[in-house]
Amino acid sequence: MAAVTLFTEPIGSIPRPLDLVQAIGAIGDGMDPALDPLYEAAIRDTIERFEATGSPVITDGEQRKFQNFWTYSVEGMANTTPDGFRIPFSGGHTRRMPRLTSGPFRYMRYADEYLDIALRYAHVPLKQAVISASALSLMYPPDGIAGYARSRFIDDLLHEHESEVRRCLQKGACKVQIDFTEGRLAIKVDPSGNLLNSFIDLNNLALARFSSEERQRIGVHTCPGADRDSTHSAEVDYAELLPSLFELNAGNFYVSLAGEADPVRVLKAIRRYMKPHQKVFVGVVDPIDARIETAELVRDRILEAAKYIPLGQLGTTDDCGFSPFCDDTSTSRATAFAKISARVAGTRLAAEKLGTG
Repeated sequence: MAAVTLFTEPIGSIPRPLDLVQAIGAIGDGMDPALDPLYEAAIRDTIERFEATGSPVITDGEQRKFQNFWTYSVEGMANTTPDGFRIPFSGGHTRRMPRLTSGPFRYMRYADEYLDIALRYAHVPLKQAVISASALSLMYPPDGIAGYARSRFIDDLLHEHESEVRRCLQKGACKVQIDFTEGRLAIKVDPSGNLLNSFIDLNNLALARFSSEERQRIGVHTCPGADRDSTHSAEVDYAELLPSLFELNAGNFYVSLAGEADPVRVLKAIRRYMKPHQKVFVGVVDPIDARIETAELVRDRILEAAKYIPLGQLGTTDDCGFSPFCDDTSTSRATAFAKISARVAGTRLAAEKLGTG
């Protein structure tokens, strides 16, 4: 039987250098051109450190997403106000989305801009994370917008999302990862499941615009959030999300697991609901746990996962991005890269044990 490769990939975000965080805070405008040299230096340093971990796939650490992974594409829109959808975290703080006040809906920037810069420095394949259509759909107010129907908004949203993903694929991203952290949150907001179902339907409308070959380069990431060492929906039972998650017509799934209270229960659910054409990257390091995992612990987590997920469909990842919000300094860059190094080394140990390539 041919050897099976055990793949490993990061999620995306890396804590920004403190001088960059402080400069953004002092200027108060993450788009100020005066910050460009600091962004460039942060991206270059991030890629150098990423490659030093031995990770076969890297990202730019989302250093240029000057606010966060969620609203980078719409920051600066004139037709919004800051009092949109509220996201409470277990640490006691709250994040808010912008609220759309009029049409049309258009991105201010696309993630392939970040890829352009990263490609100047990277020597290994780059993946690019993008926000989901369902997350941005929360910008449309529940009571509607006069003269701009929700159906028109959805058409515009899908067009922008498709354009962003295509641009990243065309620029050479080895994978495009759709961040779907709102999936688990949707169940907390609406226990009936209607909101989650609407998210799945919307994202599948977007995915249907791509060929089956393109969808093998597209993945979906789910986690309960990771901001200032806290989550927004960890109390939601994975069993309420996973059946719907694997209905998404994507080729890759990045599922947080290391921080779960009962990983085996989650693995059994994954085995039950995953499709034969889907690859599942399970989280083997926890970004909001201050402890740095050993390679041996990572290896053991992978060996446990291999009992439930066929080796040809199994990969490893981080539970979530590290500090996906720009002002989050709860985790250091050194800690993030130490955890990534443990993931890479532990995956290698597990591959040797499992006899994979």
